[in-house]
Amino acid sequence: MNFNIGIIGCGLVGKKRADNLGKRGKLIGCYDIDFKKAKNFANDYSVKLFDSIEHIASCKDIDIIIICTIHNALTSIAETCIKFDKHLLIEKPAGKNYKDVENLRNKLNNNSKIHIGFNHRYHRSIIKAKKIIEKATLGELMFIKASYGHGGRLGYEKEWRFNKEISGGGELIDQGPHLIDLSQWFLEEGLELQSSIVKNYFWNTAQEDNAFLTLLSKKGKIVSLHVSCTEWKNTFLFEIYGKHGKLAISGLGGSYGIEKVALYKMSSEMGPPETIIYEYPMLDNSWLIEIEQFYDDIALDKEPKSNLDNAISILKLIDQAYSKNN
Repeated sequence: MNFNIGIIGCGLVGKKRADNLGKRGKLIGCYDIDFKKAKNFANDYSVKLFDSIEHIASCKDIDIIIICTIHNALTSIAETCIKFDKHLLIEKPAGKNYKDVENLRNKLNNNSKIHIGFNHRYHRSIIKAKKIIEKATLGELMFIKASYGHGGRLGYEKEWRFNKEISGGGELIDQGPHLIDLSQWFLEEGLELQSSIVKNYFWNTAQEDNAFLTLLSKKGKIVSLHVSCTEWKNTFLFEIYGKHGKLAISGLGGSYGIEKVALYKMSSEMGPPETIIYEYPMLDNSWLIEIEQFYDDIALDKEPKSNLDNAISILKLIDQAYSKNN
């Protein structure tokens, strides 16, 4: 089953999506509020340039619309698209806050499937780690520690990500959703906020550039997360501890370093663990794997696992973290 695609939002993420549609996806057209950006995008991909959201949403030739805009526009655009029964891939975090996403869910019809774009689930290292856990190699899981950060760039404090009216917050709502999503996905249960520290240390802005969260699952598993844009060497480290061993997932490719999974297996005698390291030096294909999963969900009439309910649970935790620090 093949699909015709429209993209709303012609920036960096929109281009990544356009470059990773696979053999089953064909890009038909695009739209962006920035006409020059949209025109360049349309020319680069030789597709139709639509003049409004309503126009692209109502196009009968389009099956799926990918929404890659700033946070405060995500849900309103999605609401327009579902009026025309379009299937949607909405980039994380799906909205500026959980209330916006709840409102979208309440308006959802049975003809539209919505997948929320958490591409980190589909990195080779993450998929490998998930398989190791499913084989019970680590035994019962105990806790997770994770850190994700970058160092920004000149003028970073003036970008939309630090404008609460547009983004919904700062660094926590930017990179935080990925870590929360992965934690819930690995543990296969929801999380509750136990404590949070949301601080600005470096960037000249009212919003946070660092956030520290402690979360607790219903089964008593602890999750400790740190996201930062004062991480001067780009870092992704996700550690999962079980009673029989540990997984350390590091790197995302590019400036974050080679993707790796280190498996540390404890013996009955304890002592130094057996260590196996899996490396994935090839190009990141997570965007392609993710859209292929969405194609399957539509073709098989299955509810996407990365759905609106998942996005709402993540945004509720972020909202609580912000509330505790006001």
